[in-house]
Amino acid sequence: MKYVVKLGGAGLETPSLLEGCTRAIAELVRDGNQVAVVHGGGVQLTRMLKALGKQSEFIAGLRVTDAETRDVALMVLAGKVNKSLVASLGALGLPAVGMTGGDGLLFRARKKRTAPDLGYVGEIVASDPRWIEAIWQLNGVPVISSMALGFDGEYYNINADEMAAACAMACHADALVFLTDVPGVKGANGEVLRWLSIDQIAEMAESAVISGGMLPKLSACREALLNGVKRVRILPAEAAGSLPDLCSSRVSHGTEVMVA
Repeated sequence: MKYVVKLGGAGLETPSLLEGCTRAIAELVRDGNQVAVVHGGGVQLTRMLKALGKQSEFIAGLRVTDAETRDVALMVLAGKVNKSLVASLGALGLPAVGMTGGDGLLFRARKKRTAPDLGYVGEIVASDPRWIEAIWQLNGVPVISSMALGFDGEYYNINADEMAAACAMACHADALVFLTDVPGVKGANGEVLRWLSIDQIAEMAESAVISGGMLPKLSACREALLNGVKRVRILPAEAAGSLPDLCSSRVSHGTEVMVA
C-alpha cells in the first residue's frame, strides 16, 4: 500500500514523539508499504524568525510570508528540519532521501490569492510524482519539506497539510495520515469526533467550532478524499504506534475524515 504521512509540531520537536513516529514509519516500510513523509516545521521557523527579530503573523492558519521570511523558511524547513528527520529515519536503517517540492520540479506552485495578501504563500497546481516513485523503487523513503517552486522561478511557502494532500493525490495514495499535536477534531461539545464527514467541515468552520490551523488541515483532507485518496485520518503523534494497524484493524485514536 501507499502511505503519505504528514509530520509536524511536537512530532518533530519532542524526542520521544519523534522516535515513536519514525519507528511507526519504519514498521510500515518493513511491512512492504511505500511511504512518503511530508513535514512542516512551523514551530522551528517561528523560533528562528524570533531570533532574527521578525514577528510571525498568521491569517486563517496560514503564515504571512514576505521575501525575508520565505528565505528563512527555505533555510529552516529544507535545511535543519528536513535533514534532522532524514537522520532520524536513517538511524532506524531507512534510506531516507530529503527534498523540497522544488527538487526535480516535484511540485509546482502559484501564489495563493487572498485578501489580505499573504506574500510568498503558494498553492500546488502541478506535480510530477516520478521522483517519489523512483525513490520507492529503490526501497527508499522520500522526505519532503513544504516549499515548492512557482512558474516564476520563486520559492513559495506551502502549508504542509496542503502539501501532504497534494502528495497523496499525485501518488494515488491508499492512505493519508496527519500526525498532529491534537487528539483529533473536536466537536461543539469539546469531544473528539471519531468520524467526520467532509460535508460537516464548512458548517463547523462557519460556526467557529474549528479555526486556526485546523482549517487548512481539514480543507486538505477534503481535497484528498475528493481526488482519489481512499483513507484520511488525523492521528495524535503520541498514538503513532497504531499507524501500522490503520488499514488492517480498528484504531480508536484520532479522527477519520470521510466522504460521507
